[in-house]
Amino acid sequence: MSPLHTALLQSSGRPGDVAHNLRVLDEAAREAASTGAGLLLCPELFLTGYAIGADVHRLAETADGDSARAIGRIAAANGIAVLYGYPERAAADDEGDARGRDTAAPVYNSAQLIGPDGARLANYRKTHLFGCFERDFFTPGDQPVVQAELDGVRIGLLICYDVEFPENVRAHALAGTDLLVVPTAQMHPFQFVAETVIPVRAFENQMYVAYVNRVGVEGEFEFVGLSCLAGPDGVVRARAGRGEQLVQAAVDPGFLKESRAGNPYLADRRPELYGSLG
Repeated sequence: MSPLHTALLQSSGRPGDVAHNLRVLDEAAREAASTGAGLLLCPELFLTGYAIGADVHRLAETADGDSARAIGRIAAANGIAVLYGYPERAAADDEGDARGRDTAAPVYNSAQLIGPDGARLANYRKTHLFGCFERDFFTPGDQPVVQAELDGVRIGLLICYDVEFPENVRAHALAGTDLLVVPTAQMHPFQFVAETVIPVRAFENQMYVAYVNRVGVEGEFEFVGLSCLAGPDGVVRARAGRGEQLVQAAVDPGFLKESRAGNPYLADRRPELYGSLG
């Protein structure tokens, strides 16, 4: 099975300007595809910006909205799958999830994977919201494991703070995720997550983990960059710096199979001892 070449777009785009951010994504898709990448990853809330406050309700779209269709066209034109973060407004038949909230329809901090033919493959809603900003404007999702298949690689989705809970990543490992993609808005002073936690998560769960961040200052937040793709051996295959950057590395199913055969973590688990941890 051939490696899946994966590109990480480390960029904050222009907060509040969806049209501009779609152009940035389009340019990155063309560049990534021209170098052989089959998958392009964008950061958390890339479509709109992160520190947009109450504008999140104005900018939110349904999973099949105008921007999803535009990104589908970009993906199909370049023959590359695209994962992007956006604020998702619940569709009319989904509003039952809004129990206990004042807004007419809940908004989720979501990430959507579009296939290289432009079809929607998976949509994930962040389950662990971070800080007052997210809790004030978003509803948490309730589906912990969302996956899709791409070129024989099983891709799982989490968003930022989610990956800092080891239970989330282990759930993906037990569900057979090969590549865990994590769009993020990682801010100062928590850069140790990108530097240390992500390679450890990849090793202890025997998977590839791609962590793609925002950069620069937005409101009160200073994003630290340091996007990376770590392998199941804990080795970082690609690492961005602190500025706008497109980096790329391969997800190799053959190496993953060999690594899993040699690492006994999952086989040596004793789940009967862990029941009280819930």
